Amino acid sequence: MKVLGIDPGLRNMGWGVILVEGSRLRHVANGVIQTTEGDLAARLSQLYRGLCAVIAAHSPDAAAVEQTFVNKDAVGTLKLGQARGIALLAPAEAGLTVGEYAPNAVKKTVVGVGHAGKEQVQHMVKVQLPGVTFDSADAADALAIAICHARHLQGRALRVVERSA
Repeated sequence: MKVLGIDPGLRNMGWGVILVEGSRLRHVANGVIQTTEGDLAARLSQLYRGLCAVIAAHSPDAAAVEQTFVNKDAVGTLKLGQARGIALLAPAEAGLTVGEYAPNAVKKTVVGVGHAGKEQVQHMVKVQLPGVTFDSADAADALAIAICHARHLQGRALRVVERSA
């Protein structure tokens, strides 16, 4: 199963694709969709087209998106929420199920600590996906979101097997 992780952002939307084979995870690809300066509608369109291209190129089976945290800047939070809407829309339009995870849940799953720093998350992504390289923190975060979703799917599958036994 291929899982697409998406780290929403209006300027930089990180994405990462991993392959889940039983309990093993393998890196497929990662990157960032960058928008140019311009009005909000044009930037959202760039994000949507870019994410659709990633989905078409990698054919994931499922997707996961980080939930938006509310910060002190209400306008910034609203704009991030609109980018997050694109991150939910593109995979849904492609027929993918989309998981949503709070930032602390992603960190707890990947690092073991809900308040881990970016460096710790990046280190553990490299540990869990040997040989992976990423150009930005946004792509690393997207891979962490994909790992989180994969681990949650694996946990659900184990619970189903245990119940049927």
